[in-house]
Amino acid sequence: MMDKTARDRGNSKKKTSAVPPKHTTKKLLLRILAAILLLIFLLHGIAALTENKNIEYTPVSFSSPKLPAALDGYRIAFVVDAHAMTSADLEVMAGRLNEENLDLLALGGDFASSEGAPERTMKVLSKIKTRDGLYGVEGNHDDYAALFAAMEKYGAHPLSNSGLPVRDGLFIAGVEDLWNRTPDILSATKDAEKDDFVLLLAHNPDLTMEQDTTSADLILSGHTHGGQVTFFGLWAPGLTLTHAVTRYGQRFLSGWAQAHDGTPVYVSRGAGFMRSTPRVFARPQVVLLTLVSG
Repeated sequence: MMDKTARDRGNSKKKTSAVPPKHTTKKLLLRILAAILLLIFLLHGIAALTENKNIEYTPVSFSSPKLPAALDGYRIAFVVDAHAMTSADLEVMAGRLNEENLDLLALGGDFASSEGAPERTMKVLSKIKTRDGLYGVEGNHDDYAALFAAMEKYGAHPLSNSGLPVRDGLFIAGVEDLWNRTPDILSATKDAEKDDFVLLLAHNPDLTMEQDTTSADLILSGHTHGGQVTFFGLWAPGLTLTHAVTRYGQRFLSGWAQAHDGTPVYVSRGAGFMRSTPRVFARPQVVLLTLVSG
């Protein structure tokens, strides 16, 4: 008969033999890690090929005590960074925006810039119905002279360090592009009345860190494309486009931000795409802004 000590030794050996070797555990962990990385890659690829090709029409509200009660609920569509959108793409967007009962269409620059493209673009965008018209600025990819000529041909208002009253109590202003010309916020807003609500269009949000913005109440920008290629929508070192297009990192990736002196800035991800680079968890966007009195 086996004594207790012998049985314990036998059990001990059995337990020890059940523990997998270290190299087997390491291989298992590497396989799990590889599967996770593959899943992440697949999810990003699927997003780039599906949802990230479709425009999101994002409702945004902004409240201000400077806005007259008569303008409570004033609706603005903000379109920026259309880039390589075709006329057919723009027609679809125009049809969608015509369902929104808009008061004003604001254009933030960077439209298709090949020969004849500004005129083709404005021909389509002028079909968008608004009560108070279309107003726009240039972006860094635009031939501003060609863009502004096309805007004027189709009844839109180009803003080049200038502004216009839209209704009593509402003033819209726009500046030249930061990279290509000489933007001047104070010049753009100087004709506004003291009590006007001032909406400023500035293609590149970096400008709001470099000039006095206190003459504006709200600034609409684009330019950063929401990062273009992101990690589940988050800033990703070495991947996210913001490394190349802004000096301020995540600050102006997308959505709400602030100028250096506190003025609210909304940065759109942009409506279009660049032919050479897909959007990855940076879905194209048109902003549907509602102004609220008080």
